[in-house]
Amino acid sequence: MGVSVDYLSFVEHLIRPLLMHPDCLQVKQLPSGDGALFIQALVAPDDLGRVIGKQGRTASALRNLVIMAAAKDGNRMKVNFDAI
Repeated sequence: MGVSVDYLSFVEHLIRPLLMHPDCLQVKQLPSGDGALFIQALVAPDDLGRVIGKQGRTASALRNLVIMAAAKDGNRMKVNFDAI
């Protein structure tokens, strides 16, 4: 089961407005052994704090939006945010 382009676009659409360096954003699918869809969003090191937010609240909210969208389609989703 592969990630729909819609999920990748959705994650990109959510994260891009938060970034100071939006041209560095890379959103890609990685293999997951447990059957869940796994998306990794890579941002510039300067932007990682903006994506994570205070006490991880922004990252948690972004994950919840993606997880809920995937659940609506009957999929399980994992999202990870890292610096390039």
